[in-house]
Amino acid sequence: MGQLKDAQAGSDSEARCQIVRALDIVGEKWSLLIVRDAFRGNTRFSEFRDSLGAPSDILTTRLAKLVEAGVLEKRAYREPGSRERSSYHLTESGRGLALVIGALVQWGDEFNPYSGGATSRIVDSHDREPVSLAFVTPSGETLGPDEVAFVPGPAARVTW
Repeated sequence: MGQLKDAQAGSDSEARCQIVRALDIVGEKWSLLIVRDAFRGNTRFSEFRDSLGAPSDILTTRLAKLVEAGVLEKRAYREPGSRERSSYHLTESGRGLALVIGALVQWGDEFNPYSGGATSRIVDSHDREPVSLAFVTPSGETLGPDEVAFVPGPAARVTW
């Protein structure tokens, strides 16, 4: 347990582990589902609420956290005859989560499939051909999960 704590926290109390830092932002179910829905084109609070069925207080909290973390950008809009409201749009950081969402979709399809079929597909945005995520070497060789290793990085305090 001591090794895990050392590997995760630095003397400045910032988590060293990339996974811990990422989960601090998107590690809660509703947060990832908001990001998923943003990739599907949802931008308004009501769209997220209707799609997800999340309680309004939780949705408000998660949207604020994603904005604060720079995953979503808040923009004002006004429908004719209505008060000003906010819409939420993926930032560059948020769009970078496409890999995470895609990996979860791909993993779910392979290891925990829905009996009714896939609800999402990952495709090339131009020709709609299916794509998949993989580990790729700098020379372009695709590696399977058994061909990669997670090794200590330069900030690691322990080796494994």
